[in-house]
Amino acid sequence: MSRLDFTPYRRSTVGFDRLFDLLENQARGNSGDNYPPFNIAKRGEDNYRITLAIAGFRPQDIDITAQANLLVVQGKKREDSDDDAELLHVGIANRGFERRFELADYVRVDNADLADGLLVIDLVREVPEAMKPKKIAVNGGPTLSAVPDSDKDSDDRTADAA
Repeated sequence: MSRLDFTPYRRSTVGFDRLFDLLENQARGNSGDNYPPFNIAKRGEDNYRITLAIAGFRPQDIDITAQANLLVVQGKKREDSDDDAELLHVGIANRGFERRFELADYVRVDNADLADGLLVIDLVREVPEAMKPKKIAVNGGPTLSAVPDSDKDSDDRTADAA
């Protein structure tokens, strides 16, 4: 049973079309090709890291493209002759690949580095100031301001007020 049907949920929800599309596309696109293997790690509140094992690829063989909510990593196969030697066994994969990662809103690629056969891509989520939660004043109070992210910000404001 590889087909997901979200029709009943689509009928009873509003504004979740993108979520259902992502789930259906992920199920459809998961064809079983697990090359190259990868890890995804959360390194902080708004920092993530994708690590792909791509032994044998050089930086010029890799193409990383970040679009709106999509990160595409492609490796191009190269014809590499090793002194015209006859290979008796080929165990190191030298095939092209394409990996797609759906990104949340406001996530951008911060850095990419290839070392020791591992491609490391750092991601950062930067929510615009206009999208952050705001305190709502009751009965026409002072101008609204963004809710601070940490206790440190409120300590700084208290010290400034004194």
